[in-house]
Amino acid sequence: MTDFFNKVKQHFQHNLPFVIYKKPNSEEINGLFQNDEKLNFSNDLSETGFIFSSFDANKKILIPKDNSEEIIAHFYPEYIQVNSKVESHSNEIAKYNFENIVIKAIEEIKKDTFLKVVLSRKEIVDLPNFDLISLYINLASKYPSAFNYCWFHPEIGLWMGATPETLLRVNGNKFQTVALAGTQIFNGSEEVLWQNKEKEEQQYVTDYIVEIIGKLVSEIQISVPKTIKAGNLLHLNTTIKGIIDKTTNLNDLVLLLHPTPAVCGLPKQNAIDFIFKNEGYNREFYSGFLGEINYNDNSETDLYVNLRCMQIQNNNEINTAHLYLGCGITKDSIPEMEWFETVNKAMTLKNVIL
Repeated sequence: MTDFFNKVKQHFQHNLPFVIYKKPNSEEINGLFQNDEKLNFSNDLSETGFIFSSFDANKKILIPKDNSEEIIAHFYPEYIQVNSKVESHSNEIAKYNFENIVIKAIEEIKKDTFLKVVLSRKEIVDLPNFDLISLYINLASKYPSAFNYCWFHPEIGLWMGATPETLLRVNGNKFQTVALAGTQIFNGSEEVLWQNKEKEEQQYVTDYIVEIIGKLVSEIQISVPKTIKAGNLLHLNTTIKGIIDKTTNLNDLVLLLHPTPAVCGLPKQNAIDFIFKNEGYNREFYSGFLGEINYNDNSETDLYVNLRCMQIQNNNEINTAHLYLGCGITKDSIPEMEWFETVNKAMTLKNVIL
């Protein structure tokens, strides 16, 4: 693993694009190290490599497999206990502003503008002792059941995350996706009581996904909702499987699914319009999607939603982590509780910051 991370350091120091990632519950860590500085875009997801897409899907950046060195190593967990009192730039003004947006969203729900909208905010945390390798190892060691990644391009920046949500898995003509919604703090047991607000929110997501992909797939199977653990949080999760029609291509299926109601809302366009008008900042690659496309003779794709993520910036030798935090708003939402949900989600990342 030492040689693997030495390769990461060299690429980062030379401003060369790379991505390293560990799939959920895997003991392997994968790396794609691009051979040049070119910024590659994908138009139709027909290439082979690692895709990193913005929320609006206007930037689908590709690290191409045929122009990169691929390295796979065994991952040895090594979590370093961190100081939980992380200094952040969030304050009462941020709380007030976010709760006001939630109030506005609830008013629109009552007007039937949408059933649900996912609102987010950004929180900036100081990184006085930033070390890329140590931070990534901490992240992957702390959250082994998430998709852990570190992605870098000199023209875009450095992103890191531990996402619990699959967007799409394809193997031959078979596909699998998930409906994920509802959040509770993990208090030692996954046997928890879900409120109607959370159950309804999760059902919205499930029904929507089944409806929109019905035109492109067949033999759909829907699991019973179950509780899953993601870091210090619990979510409701439904697995949806089926067969992809012969006339369906990967790009069509992905762009139907993305953005899912779990990161956007329902109906999709009304929710997107509200987000762009009211959130007051650019999500960039937060709540976009990322992962392998067309691996193993173009038969396998493994994509995830970019949640629980941070962008790491360096300004005048000062390192900061920009944490992206969101929650689903429905008619039963309580503004202050939604704020605290984003605070709890921030701890997923703060718990690994050195």
